Amino acid sequence: MSKDYYSILGVSKSSSKEEIKRAYRKLAHQYHPDKNGGDDKKFKEINESYQILSDDQKRQQYDQFGTNFNQAGSSGAGFEDMFSGFQGNFSNFDFSDMFGDVFSRAGFSRKQKGKDIVVDVEISLEDAFKGIVKEINLRKLTNCSNCRGTGGEPGKGKKRCSDCNGAGKIEQTKRTFFGIFSQVISCPKCNGKGEVPEKECKKCKGRGKVYDIETIKLKLPAGVNNAQTIRLAGRGEVSKSDGSSGDLYVRVHVKKHKEFERKGDDIYYNAKIKFTQAVLGDKIDIPTLENNVKLKIPVGTESNKIFRLADKGMPRLNRSGRGDLYVKINVIVPKRLSRKEKQLIEELKEEGV
Repeated sequence: MSKDYYSILGVSKSSSKEEIKRAYRKLAHQYHPDKNGGDDKKFKEINESYQILSDDQKRQQYDQFGTNFNQAGSSGAGFEDMFSGFQGNFSNFDFSDMFGDVFSRAGFSRKQKGKDIVVDVEISLEDAFKGIVKEINLRKLTNCSNCRGTGGEPGKGKKRCSDCNGAGKIEQTKRTFFGIFSQVISCPKCNGKGEVPEKECKKCKGRGKVYDIETIKLKLPAGVNNAQTIRLAGRGEVSKSDGSSGDLYVRVHVKKHKEFERKGDDIYYNAKIKFTQAVLGDKIDIPTLENNVKLKIPVGTESNKIFRLADKGMPRLNRSGRGDLYVKINVIVPKRLSRKEKQLIEELKEEGV
């Protein structure tokens, strides 16, 4: 049955990416399995929905084809158009089952990769400037720590699989409206190994895989950008069929700074100076992400004047050097003047200043 990802997240089909993201964060926090009242099944559905709807291409394919978009969108016109004269719902028909023995005989592996995981990490601009090591706690499918993924109790031997009689493969026959098709598949009981543990592992009940919390130390390099995605190969969930592990994708979000604005590798700062400093010139302190530096204000500096401080911006990611710091001057005109100040201004006015 096709899943309604929009209903799962409680959003409409016209919702923006930001609305979908807010709904995901709220529900993920509410149903996280580690919380009281958490729901592992619901949490998985929420994550699956967000991974599809937060990706523009996947969302477009889902809107067109539903949850079977991976099959429908990958072959152009597809089998549904080729066999449009037949009755039946081709969008829900698994052609990989029908032609499975062809690929098995050709030597293709049916081992599936573990699920990828996507997480969001928020850091400050200072963290992005210096680089930082963040610890991420992930609840994911991993190899059982007791049996190391074998499914058998440590110290016990193995025996021949009774389902495949040690062959590691079984023949499967399916009846379809095209006819009867047979295929040879890996034995699901022993995962194609031909043998099973003498005694099942007490912790994982023979599955070899358990959901557990893993702490991952993520090193974010100096100069990391907002909305940048970092891929950690093999740090996702382990495969359920002895394939390779999935990947971990970390999306970095750099918080807005109260003083600086970042544009690429450059930093922008608004400096306020007094009317007298603009007229007479001065040296003022300018903050950077490291320390304060002196900036010379020339005589007669006007408001909105921009000064460039070379190499005072962000480190260039994967390159040498740094961006620049741009300082925009804002001249503050006094709104209230004392009697003496007014008198001095009047004298300047008489002088034609």
